[in-house]
Amino acid sequence: MALKQFALVAFVALSLAACEEDRYRGSARHNIPIPSATYTLMSEKGMSKDQPILIRSYKKESELEIWKRKANGQYALLKTYPMCRWSGQLGPKVREGDRMAPEGFYAISPAQMNPNSSYYVSFNMGYPNAFDRAHGRTGSHLMVHGACSSAGCYSMTDDQIGEIYALVREAHNAGQRAVQMQALPFRMTPENLAKHRLDSNIAFWKNLKEGTDYFEVTGDEPQVGVNGGRYVFNGNGDPSVVQAVQRKRQQDETQVAALVAKGTPAIKLIYDDGDQHGSFKRTLVANGSDSLNRSVSWASRDVGVSRPDALTTGPRVVVLDDKGKPKATIRAESADNEVVLAAVAAAGAEPAAKPEQAKPETARAEPARAEAPRVAPAAAATTQLARVQPGAAAPEPVTTGSFGTASAESEPFYRRALSFVPVIGARPAEASAAAPVASVVPASPTEVVAPLPPRRADKLRTSQLDQPAAAFASQPTTR
Repeated sequence: MALKQFALVAFVALSLAACEEDRYRGSARHNIPIPSATYTLMSEKGMSKDQPILIRSYKKESELEIWKRKANGQYALLKTYPMCRWSGQLGPKVREGDRMAPEGFYAISPAQMNPNSSYYVSFNMGYPNAFDRAHGRTGSHLMVHGACSSAGCYSMTDDQIGEIYALVREAHNAGQRAVQMQALPFRMTPENLAKHRLDSNIAFWKNLKEGTDYFEVTGDEPQVGVNGGRYVFNGNGDPSVVQAVQRKRQQDETQVAALVAKGTPAIKLIYDDGDQHGSFKRTLVANGSDSLNRSVSWASRDVGVSRPDALTTGPRVVVLDDKGKPKATIRAESADNEVVLAAVAAAGAEPAAKPEQAKPETARAEPARAEAPRVAPAAAATTQLARVQPGAAAPEPVTTGSFGTASAESEPFYRRALSFVPVIGARPAEASAAAPVASVVPASPTEVVAPLPPRRADKLRTSQLDQPAAAFASQPTTR
């Protein structure tokens, strides 16, 4: 009898060990496989694991996309992931400790991959790159990682980052020297550009759009350099391609002007501290941060959800006058375009602008993407908002809304301080030598045009702007 009980206990222990290994904990994390469902999706879209990839992230929409190059040489959308957490505000990271997640064009080399992260697995974005340094920006160890916690990073669920990490690793293994990441404030649609036309970051965002326009018109990765404190793209490009990109830009500008003429208000969004996708926010409000943490952070559970009290409501919407000065501030239910416009209209700050029914088609239209579930319908926003006196840019937080009242829970200090301490027993990641710089910014950047990375014979681009000296997330940082 005792022997049978021992055998049963041994069988259960082995089964549990197998389950743990299936989730690729500990030293096995660098071998996380691409899920079979993703392989099936690649096959359906004419892709393979060895083809190059490209990453695009959007703060306002709280989404991250993986694009993959097909046999015809053009990139196509493989998958969209809802983002569990980003911190700060819309706009670029400026200095160490500002909690801002970077915006710009970054390159992920093999040296920046970290399977020993405290946040399951991660990769370093490469901030600050040549552009950031040209503007005197500071900060380090800005990552894309697991858990649902951010102090300047883009945070996915543990399962999501495992899959993304595997996709990047396989692209590296197949010869892609660096994976381009286009970190954007929002989708560069005429609707978003019309609403944010008077934001103080609009010139920077239009500079980013030059690169995204090239990508969307050609389906090819833009070559990126820095000159005169600006990003420059495809300096020696095909004249016909340059004309096609210019036509797209002009069409977008025409649509922006039409939206402004219809009454689209100029606004600035102010978040309590970043945001997350509505699918996670509903879980947070319904079940609490501990429940959300358990469901999305099975391998980095001790990290916890960062500042959950900042996520229970939508952003404040600052309505700007023609000179870009605040004239009213409204609390909206979410950053969704229709919800924001409904909130502004209900407060009487601006006439309502009808949203466009459909996005303009591009030269390489993709299958329609299922829209993310909205946090609250536009109609609800008209009854659950608060208006302050005109000109007030920073009102007291409003706790009414479909997400419930703000929680008093806050992120423990030791979790923030130790957020990137390596997992106990893991082998420390070795810092690699800095990779070749794709664009050099001199003391007087207008004097030298940055060289653009060459296209190799196998058509794999070397798109890295720069590589940091320390490429791993295993050191404490305030970011």
